[in-house]
Amino acid sequence: MFAPLFCKKMRLPSLTLMRKLLIISLLIISTAIPSFAEHHKDNTSSASTNQAESATAHQTDHNHSSTHEKFDPGRIILEHILDAHSWHLAGHASIPLPVILHTDKGFEIFSSGKFEHGHATVKGKYYNYRLKDERVIAVDEQGNELPEVTASIKDFSITKNVLALFISIVLLLAIFIPVANRYKKEPSRAPSGFQSLLEPIILFIQDNIAIPNIGKKKYEKYMPFLLTVFFFILINNLLGLIPFFPGGANVTGNISITFTLAAIVLIIVMITANKHYWQHILAMPGVPKPVLLILTPVEILGFFIRPFVLMMRLFANITAGHIVILSFISLIFVFYYTWGTVAGFGISVFSMLLVIFMSLLELLVAFLQAYVFTLLSAIYFGSAIEDSHHDDSHH
Repeated sequence: MFAPLFCKKMRLPSLTLMRKLLIISLLIISTAIPSFAEHHKDNTSSASTNQAESATAHQTDHNHSSTHEKFDPGRIILEHILDAHSWHLAGHASIPLPVILHTDKGFEIFSSGKFEHGHATVKGKYYNYRLKDERVIAVDEQGNELPEVTASIKDFSITKNVLALFISIVLLLAIFIPVANRYKKEPSRAPSGFQSLLEPIILFIQDNIAIPNIGKKKYEKYMPFLLTVFFFILINNLLGLIPFFPGGANVTGNISITFTLAAIVLIIVMITANKHYWQHILAMPGVPKPVLLILTPVEILGFFIRPFVLMMRLFANITAGHIVILSFISLIFVFYYTWGTVAGFGISVFSMLLVIFMSLLELLVAFLQAYVFTLLSAIYFGSAIEDSHHDDSHH
């Protein structure tokens, strides 16, 4: 799909453009803390209302300690990095997403806004439903879970990550279709706009990843996948660093997404691998048969470990980055609710510096993880189609 994008000339983006991108990134990052605070306020408001009577007797002496008990950094961080049935915007505002359930009696479709941020029970056509750790469960009239019904529910809801996937797909198509069409109509014209920004990246993937690891004769059929997976991961990594809509979703930090990407790599290897590759996996030539009893299971295990490493590497790196940034932001609230306003403001300076540093580091990681996933995929493809006599074009 991206083959028409190739061009002989390469033009790097100017330093002025890179400076502008850096300034824009810093402005975006600076909005993370108020967004985080508003989300925390939204999550604790209902709990504060329910406990108002018991808190009245101790409001003078235990104000900070009682409020600190309500602030749970682990829960708040998990709410930001895990999937959800609604997309939080600011304060009490959020985008309700459709809940689509298939039960043993049929489909149930309703808006996630009816859950009222997990505090309300939704009366459906067949059962009553509640949210439990962002998972839809079936309950009876008294609010007790019905385990057998819950186990039979298949959730096809449009969650936050699913919507973010659609957004990233629309962005990919909106960016690359016009660029590809321009190359088709005017292949000899000097690149401009998005072309000048994307062309160096595309040529880098072609010349430094695909050709050295797959070979000049066979790399072209793998280029559509390599380019698609690189820009898909990159766009979702960058969107994940933006703390407001349409950013903020942790798509590449979702194990289901990384599992699917790794599974596609595994399927491509299985389909395109030649006889020589399978020979080395199942019965390596020239190895004594007793040794094969040990070597063959190890090779088969290694065949599945490779995509597993791809999956875990992307998932762990992206998720860890979000957790570290949110942990530094949480320090401000922990110090404020424990030791008061002065301590909160004091630690906020230190936390903000660390947040800015980690956010800039995450910008680098966003590109690095897209590169590493694409590189390792190309290496796996190259090893699967390598001939028994080493092709010179590989090296």
